[in-house]
Amino acid sequence: MTPIKQILLALLALYVSASLAQTAPTVAAASDLKFALEEIAANYKVDKGQEVRLVFGSSGVLWQQVKNGAPFSLLMSADEAYIDDLYKNGLTVDKGNLYAIGRIALLQKKGHPIKLSTDKDGLIRAITEAKKIAIANPEHAPYGRAAKEYLISMGAWDQAKPKLVFGENISQATMFALTGSADFAISALSLATSPQVQSQSTSVLIPDQSHKPLIQKMALIKNSASSAIDFYQYLQEPKSRQIMSRYCFIAP
Repeated sequence: MTPIKQILLALLALYVSASLAQTAPTVAAASDLKFALEEIAANYKVDKGQEVRLVFGSSGVLWQQVKNGAPFSLLMSADEAYIDDLYKNGLTVDKGNLYAIGRIALLQKKGHPIKLSTDKDGLIRAITEAKKIAIANPEHAPYGRAAKEYLISMGAWDQAKPKLVFGENISQATMFALTGSADFAISALSLATSPQVQSQSTSVLIPDQSHKPLIQKMALIKNSASSAIDFYQYLQEPKSRQIMSRYCFIAP
């Protein structure tokens, strides 16, 4: 092969790579979806030969970024209210689709001496023994709001409040517990039961009646990449739903 042909082939490869990157949709997703969505995206690449770019954060922050014009194609929120607001403001293609109901759990690093329990006496005892307790910031993270609601419903908010450290999202709050920066966290069940986290931690499921339901909704953003529609539909196929179920998301 002549040097000129080698250069032309290299330029063609760069062009194709750049074209694929331009068409790959950017999916903005709540942090509780991290492991489940990464697995779904990997399957999508195998099944469809297409890539998606994943951006994780708290739903409230991602919602605000959409309103400020962030180039997201799809928003997967942990709170349906953020999608409803975007639709009312004309920023989504339609009202969106409910994709899951989330759950929360107490989580601590494996081997930690504090005994976790979701009943009032056990929770108060754990809070008393703890120096720091991690939750996602309830100002903009739905899982943080659910954690606050749980503590209030158990009559433990005032006791826990001085010890709280806030993660920007539920993944960061969980990481605080895994690294020992907090004695325990109120995490997402989808994270607590993932192989990546479960190998390092122990967790206890929190009764769902102790907080408002975490109804999670997704919607395509107006003027998004056309390739996002295909991934949006793929998320609703049985194969993807099975993965969501395996990560303990309840089908709505």
